[in-house]
Amino acid sequence: MIAPTSRCPCLSGETYGDCCGRFHSGALQAPTAETLMRSRYSAFAVGDADYLLRTWHPTTRPTTLDLDADQTWVGLDILARTAGGPLDSSGTVEFVAHYRYGGQRDSLHEHSRFVREHGRWLYVDALG
Repeated sequence: MIAPTSRCPCLSGETYGDCCGRFHSGALQAPTAETLMRSRYSAFAVGDADYLLRTWHPTTRPTTLDLDADQTWVGLDILARTAGGPLDSSGTVEFVAHYRYGGQRDSLHEHSRFVREHGRWLYVDALG
């Protein structure tokens, strides 16, 4: 796990404890789709599979999730977002997540879909 005073993996500029760590601990719910997406990226970075499963919509959520400890997440770029605000019921976030695996750098480009149900944002799936 990461120290609360360390820089947050989502690159918000805040500490982990003041940023995504609040959501991972269950102290708060992500207020927007982008915040949820950032917190899910950070969950991959710190190896928090439970958080990823808790924030995945039940209709698309896998039964289990095994994270590869050899994959190191090293950066996040938010490219675009549609809706996904505190009063919206759905939204999308397009991003590029950078990682290292087996000594090689690579990236994942995704346009994710989110819904807000009962006041909670949930990841649904990747578009197209």
